[in-house]
Amino acid sequence: MAHSRSTILLVDDQITNLTIGKNMLKTFYQVIPVASASGMFETLGQIEPDLILLDVDMPDMNGYDAIRALKADARYAEIPVVFLTAKDDADSELEGLDLGAADYIRKPFFAPTLLKRISRELQIVNQKKELLSAREGYRENLAIVESQVREKAVEVFRLQNAILTNVADLVELRDEHTGGHIIRTQLYIQAMIEEMIRRGIYDDEIGAWNIDEVVSSAKLHDVGKISTPDSILNKPGKLTPEEYEVMKGHVLTGVDAIEKIMKNTYENNYMQHALNVIGTHHEKWDGSGYPMRLRGRNIPLEGRLMAVADVYDALISVRQYKRAFSHEDSRRIIEESAGAQFDPALIDAFRGIEGEFEEIALAHENA
Repeated sequence: MAHSRSTILLVDDQITNLTIGKNMLKTFYQVIPVASASGMFETLGQIEPDLILLDVDMPDMNGYDAIRALKADARYAEIPVVFLTAKDDADSELEGLDLGAADYIRKPFFAPTLLKRISRELQIVNQKKELLSAREGYRENLAIVESQVREKAVEVFRLQNAILTNVADLVELRDEHTGGHIIRTQLYIQAMIEEMIRRGIYDDEIGAWNIDEVVSSAKLHDVGKISTPDSILNKPGKLTPEEYEVMKGHVLTGVDAIEKIMKNTYENNYMQHALNVIGTHHEKWDGSGYPMRLRGRNIPLEGRLMAVADVYDALISVRQYKRAFSHEDSRRIIEESAGAQFDPALIDAFRGIEGEFEEIALAHENA
């Protein structure tokens, strides 16, 4: 039996019943007697009882109407209600239970039975409170842990990004003809993604991305060139077929490097984007690219984006084997390659922001 000073609201229109009930319960509980349903609602505006003992047969508003009003009000819906009644038919009891009553006690009261039934209901109330408190504590602890995990993830991402940026910079330094290529291609991709979001192009796929990770991973697209011989990387002229095959090997070298990193890291979302960019930015929409001759949407979207950015930047830049094309000529070549080299949907987005590509190229011409 619970001996805590729980508060019980005793509602009955008969003063005798209020007196008897209070005397039975006052040793163990704080009992507040109320003579009507309207009085009950007035009292509820001032206190929050742990339990309501509610008479069924009352004038003005009977117990059934009163419990309907209680359950309809979010402030009181969770307070357990025990009906008190002189009725002894099963239908009346069933009606009360259907309306949400926790129990149904018949008059006249028998003190031990009344106390036992109330003790049981209050035990349930206390257990619910303990569970709710534990759940709130769990939520608070979970929120703290999630915050710590997010902070750690940001810290790891920054460290990872800094290391890989340095690696990408080393690759670019080795290539005498690609100054500023990394920053420009990242900015092209950023602009493309923003335009695709505006147009609703591949919005389901992009919606699942961390866009900062995708844009950042683009810097690694040529990381495999770190193993390409200088004699090929900086050859002052067109490559022979054999040299071109060696140059193409930078894709698989880069893929191998990222896969090794992924085996030793827990959070691989960033690396997966990098893997897609590195491994597929030389694939072509019609299946004629390398190294896997992937076709259409079998090419990851990151690779298809990188292909547009990479080719545009190569076209507007001086290379050892070619002059720099104008923006207009580069735009025309890109657009004419839709459906062959490039995803037509991406070229639709490119058309909408080709002016931004030109601005990026001019702003970072000597980066």
